[in-house]
Amino acid sequence: MAGSPQPARPRPVWFEATADGTIQLSTPSDSVKLRRLRRDPRASVVVAAPPGERERRVSVTGQTAVEAEGARDLAERLAARHWDLDERADDLAAMVADELVRIVLHPEQVRRFAF
Repeated sequence: MAGSPQPARPRPVWFEATADGTIQLSTPSDSVKLRRLRRDPRASVVVAAPPGERERRVSVTGQTAVEAEGARDLAERLAARHWDLDERADDLAAMVADELVRIVLHPEQVRRFAF
């Protein structure tokens, strides 16, 4: 958390950019991430090109909102994007068995870098 006495704790996340310009992700309702966002709703997402590609990245910072609706559908869409669901159907079922919430990041600043 920038400007906080607590250091930032970066974690890899699956996310989705929406048509309205927000970024959303899902998380269990009892996650540390969610407890921290409830204390301080500021967050950032950094996306970097994979190794072997020309260096480029984007960072997005802003305020978050926690939404009860849509988290399970989001988790299922993201799992389908990242996993072979024929092989990982049990993993997906375990993931969505948790009570999930959707975190929506409302961008206030976007920075791009390419080298």
